[in-house]
Amino acid sequence: MIAPPPPYVMLEGSSGNNFRPPPYRRNVPRYNSDYKKKSGGRSLCRFICCCYCCLFLVIIILALLVVYFYAVYEPEMPSYKVEKLEVKAFDVQPDFSLNTEFLVTVKADNPNSNIGFIYGKDSSVIVMYTDSNLCTGKLPSFHQGEKNTTIMQVDLKGKSEFGSGLQEAYTVNRDNKRIPLLVKVKVPVSVVVGNFPTRQFVVFVNCSLLVDNLAPNKKISIISSNTTFDLKF
Repeated sequence: MIAPPPPYVMLEGSSGNNFRPPPYRRNVPRYNSDYKKKSGGRSLCRFICCCYCCLFLVIIILALLVVYFYAVYEPEMPSYKVEKLEVKAFDVQPDFSLNTEFLVTVKADNPNSNIGFIYGKDSSVIVMYTDSNLCTGKLPSFHQGEKNTTIMQVDLKGKSEFGSGLQEAYTVNRDNKRIPLLVKVKVPVSVVVGNFPTRQFVVFVNCSLLVDNLAPNKKISIISSNTTFDLKF
């Protein structure tokens, strides 16, 4: 017995030779979209860790250099002192102005065996009485070597207001032979290690003096003095 042929189904819109089989469909490979994100995150973490390690290494090297410097050179701060004060002029004018001329002797002592100092040009010295500037001047520019003591004489001149209030206060201090003065020094300094000067910084020195008189051409006794200083990098 012969089996009947399979049923034939005619698709709409197809006739004769226009029939084409459906195209072969390929399976498109799928990629995990989280792979790059995870890989990029790990790379960033590694980069940050490397940066921190390099920074930590630099800090250790700098700390070792500082320890080596202090162990080898044993740096000490220089000391400053007003040794002497001379008054050449202290003239009160009829218009309540004051003309002054002082000569201040400053002692700078460098106790270091392997370190020198270069004192720059842009310095200033001011003598004040009760917040009033009496006279101003400048320190000389010079190189101070190792284990050296330098004596500087600084000429100071000025003209300032000297009203009745200041005159009364000065008269009381003069009669008591206890006149307070403040000597303010500002000077740029470079540290010299061997033959190599380092970065320049600014030294501020404040010297509070108590003297017995300010009479011109008369010996002045410094009753007491107190010196403080500060640094600005």
